[in-house]
Amino acid sequence: MKEVADILQCQGTERDACVKVLQEIQGVFGYLPAEALRYVTRHSKITSRQIHGVATFYDRFRFTPVGKHIIRTCHGTACHVNGARHIGRAVEEALKIKPQETTPDGLFTLESAACLGCCSLAPVMMIDDTVFGRLEPQKMKQILRKYAQTAKAKSP
Repeated sequence: MKEVADILQCQGTERDACVKVLQEIQGVFGYLPAEALRYVTRHSKITSRQIHGVATFYDRFRFTPVGKHIIRTCHGTACHVNGARHIGRAVEEALKIKPQETTPDGLFTLESAACLGCCSLAPVMMIDDTVFGRLEPQKMKQILRKYAQTAKAKSP
C-alpha cells in the first residue's frame, strides 16, 4: 500500500482531504480497491462512512475495475430527442452488458451520461476521450468493432 501511503502523505490525513485522496487512489488503481480504502481509514481521520458517502455521491468514483475503454452514451435532451435510447440499447446488445458493467474480456465498460456537452452532434457517445456524433445504431456497431479489432491486433 505504498501508493496509498504516498497519497496520504501528499494530500493529508484530515477529513477535508477525502475527495482528493479518493481521486488520487482511483487515478493509481483505476477504481477504489477495498484494501486501499481500509488503509485510508486506518491511517487518517477519514472514516469509512465518509468514504462511502463521497464515493457514492460522485458518479465518477467506482468500486470495481473498469475496462480498457470507457464508453459513455449521452442521454441529455438533445440526444434523447435524436434517438439516444436506440444508441444505448444497441451498445448494450452489441456488448451484452448494461450500464456500469464491464465486458467479460475487460475491453469495455459502459456508462450512461446525463449530458456530454456535444448537443450539436446528437446523438453522441464517447469512447475514452473521443466523441462520436450523429450516431445511428449501425455506425455505432462499426465503431465498436474497430475498437475490438484494434485491441485484438495489439494482444500478444
